[in-house]
Amino acid sequence: MPNIIEVKDITSPQLDLFARLTEAQLRCRKEQEKGIFIAESPKVIERALDGGYEPVALLMEHKHIAGQGSTIIAHCGDEIPVYTAPREVLAGLTGYELTRGILCAMRRPPLPTVEELCAGARRVAVLEGIVDPTNVGAAFRSAAALGIDAVLVTPTCCDPLYRRAARVSMGTVFQVPWTRIGDAPEQWPHPGLERLGKLGFQTAAMALREDSLSIDDPRLRQAEKLAIVLGTEGDGLADHTIAGCDYTVRIPMAHGVDSLNVAAASAVAFWELRAR
Repeated sequence: MPNIIEVKDITSPQLDLFARLTEAQLRCRKEQEKGIFIAESPKVIERALDGGYEPVALLMEHKHIAGQGSTIIAHCGDEIPVYTAPREVLAGLTGYELTRGILCAMRRPPLPTVEELCAGARRVAVLEGIVDPTNVGAAFRSAAALGIDAVLVTPTCCDPLYRRAARVSMGTVFQVPWTRIGDAPEQWPHPGLERLGKLGFQTAAMALREDSLSIDDPRLRQAEKLAIVLGTEGDGLADHTIAGCDYTVRIPMAHGVDSLNVAAASAVAFWELRAR
């Protein structure tokens, strides 16, 4: 039988995971294996479970126990606590209406090394310092749809497992292999770019420069292994990152438009520069 627990006291320490710990606090546990993230909405949770992520606890409205949450409960197993209450009680607990009424606390798996992740990959994306979870999630969704083999995030990039990033990605953050390229800001772009070079990748910095290659340049298509480097909102890639890449690449603009949002630019770049 499922381990259903009725929420009567919203101050219970058992519910801190869902209500009183920030995502940064959940992630930054002293022991990495105790790090937690929150997945939100049935589709996102199912994709995480299908990807082998380990559930810790569920929180859902009453009506979902026998509804759309039943499959998730069965997938998680009987030992996982399922906290439940009416919508208005849960809104008081979390401070907002739950998206589709279900949250799942999950363990963070250990991340692979860059070398492990890139073994056999032909196209990888590098997200430099992108701070908006919406943009990170959108980039992951484009990566999944358009044939990117793996995603590397720099030390200053938003965490792909943040709740909003995972939700906007429609759960593809659990499908596209990813890891961090460096543990501290001073490890990117150097020696991060050198690591990619040793793995056989040419690097393409997406930037609107006068001397840049057009994205449809045949040299880019012909690259056996290519890392597509995208920069933060507003400022784009750092100058020293651009200087360290093999190519600077632009998406030609029309009608006086100066640039695309990084999420839109990622979709264009991934499609045009896909492995053929």
